Amino acid sequence: METFNVQAPDVSTAWVRACRALLENRSHRAFHTVVRIVDPQRDDPGVRAELDRILTVKGMQPVRTVANTIFPAALAANATTHDELVERYKSLYPALKRLHTGNRLGTYFHRLIDYPGKDKSVDQLAGIIRQLLLQGHTSNPKSACYEANLVDPAADDVEPYSSSMPIRVPGRDNGIMQFPCLSHCSFQLDNRARQLHLTALYRSHYMVEKAYGNYVGLGNLLAYVARQSDLKPGMLTVIAGYAQLDGNAIGMLRPLLSESVPMLAA
Repeated sequence: METFNVQAPDVSTAWVRACRALLENRSHRAFHTVVRIVDPQRDDPGVRAELDRILTVKGMQPVRTVANTIFPAALAANATTHDELVERYKSLYPALKRLHTGNRLGTYFHRLIDYPGKDKSVDQLAGIIRQLLLQGHTSNPKSACYEANLVDPAADDVEPYSSSMPIRVPGRDNGIMQFPCLSHCSFQLDNRARQLHLTALYRSHYMVEKAYGNYVGLGNLLAYVARQSDLKPGMLTVIAGYAQLDGNAIGMLRPLLSESVPMLAA
């Protein structure tokens, strides 16, 4: 089984190293891949600009648009509270689905703030922030005991779910090649360092069309939740069950993936 494990100091370096690993495989695909990004709020503007150029030529969404499906950074920057962000996003959501055909089945951020539970919808982010604030003020805060992916957030609004966010909705998300490819998000609290880390699980990852934007969006999401919880953002780890280089873009990618490309860190 082809796989790879990458760790890098920033988004651009992580993405380039992951793509290089796939480029070295004859099939340009791998299973059970792991990408760790030490500072997921940093990326190289030159690398992003060149990738955006390739994405435009291929008729794909730019990095910023992909990132905004996970976290709407500009909207959040102009919201004074989490509740205000949620209300503004919900009011814009019907238009967002109409504007981009890729959003017709929904967006990841909408799932995080309006998850369709059994009896009612749930703002999972609010629950996570609330629980992190609570744990941060206890003498023995829990770090990573919130893994309960089968829980129904609407019915079980208690500690076991509050730092773990299911994305997929059983019975609704049945498309084989459709939304959502991001299956699960899990936050880990390092209270000694006052840092918050994020692990994201993808069932499938298109490394050209989506991965860079996903890394940026997840990094922005991590920074937001950390800030709301009086913590510092830490490491982002992205695990993909299956990852591949988009075949029709490999030729255009080769110069960008060359060893001579300048990045924030080698």
